[in-house]
Amino acid sequence: MKQDVIYLDNNATTAVDPRVRDVMLPFLTELYGNPSSIHTFGGQVKKYIDRARGQVAHLIGADPSEIIFTSCGTESDNTAILSALESKPRRRKVVTTRVEHPAVLGMAKTLQQRGYHVEYCPVNKHGQLCMDALVKMVTDDTAVVSVMWANNEIGNIYPVFEVAEIARQNGALFHTDAVQAVGKIPINLAKANVDFLSLSGHKLHGPKGVGALYVRKDVPFHPFMIGGHQEFGKRAGTENVASIVAFGRAAELAAETMAEERTRVARLRDRMEQGILKRLPQQAVVNGNPQNRLPNTSNISFKYVEGESILLHLNRFGIAASSGSACTSGSLEPSHVLRALGIPEITLHGSIRFSLSRYNTEEDIDFLLDKLPDIIHELRAISPYGRGEIAAS
Repeated sequence: MKQDVIYLDNNATTAVDPRVRDVMLPFLTELYGNPSSIHTFGGQVKKYIDRARGQVAHLIGADPSEIIFTSCGTESDNTAILSALESKPRRRKVVTTRVEHPAVLGMAKTLQQRGYHVEYCPVNKHGQLCMDALVKMVTDDTAVVSVMWANNEIGNIYPVFEVAEIARQNGALFHTDAVQAVGKIPINLAKANVDFLSLSGHKLHGPKGVGALYVRKDVPFHPFMIGGHQEFGKRAGTENVASIVAFGRAAELAAETMAEERTRVARLRDRMEQGILKRLPQQAVVNGNPQNRLPNTSNISFKYVEGESILLHLNRFGIAASSGSACTSGSLEPSHVLRALGIPEITLHGSIRFSLSRYNTEEDIDFLLDKLPDIIHELRAISPYGRGEIAAS
């Protein structure tokens, strides 16, 4: 697939697979009927939504009846947490972590303003959950525990099955934001006590503007979107048919290519990471847990330089990366995830997230390794802090 840039920002969004694009087109042209219509022209579309539901369910080991299509991962996160709170109105505590996506942390902050008690599980310097602390936080007053399956910035994979069991033992519901994990690592919800799981189409080479929420069969559910009877009466609003069908195809392709994500893409990521550390041994530090993370993600800090400056220089060469979550890219504040890890100030502001996909090549990595060291050296040379360290060495 031809790209105009060397795209290393796939945790922000992915390129739409041409095979996914192709299945959308009929629903933007001749199959434009409303699937809720009584007439055949509209009603025939419903079978394509049903097929997509089955494709998404298969990817995560769920039953199709447990999949609700939404507009995005954020809507799915919000819906799950609010539904859990309505299901357990006498419980006033929410437990989450300090490294969640803004979709969960923003909701947590809003809930605090509404009088709920929210506790945030800390992480250690490698970004691993402090499980002893979490166990103490989950009590008989906890309505919902929300812990992401994999972190969008550092790639850490979290023990969601274990956390789900802790929640169940205390009568709480469990939600996981699996937006970054789905399609990259195997997930089988038939073997877990997960009550809610959020996922999103544009993270696995589908279109933006479509997501899904898994709701386990026996879990009480309270809709966030109120109105018509769509999505089994669980999410009102006319279905985004073209995107839902595309999401289903993207899920199907993700299941077929997952082995590549976990092998070839992981090897590319490791080659990139090792190349950077070899070329910049005194300047570069890898963040997170290298033993248990997504196969495509590497978060690297560079001492005494600003991440935004690195990104601007990379952009000059057509290389796209990021300094953290795309949902906080307008903020000048350092990453809340890296702050939670206790990253020192000398490296905190110079952190770059590289996230690969199946479309990346060895040539992409070679080009990055050719350009990045000179960029770092150039920026350190004009940094007052970097010059001081260079003079002392």
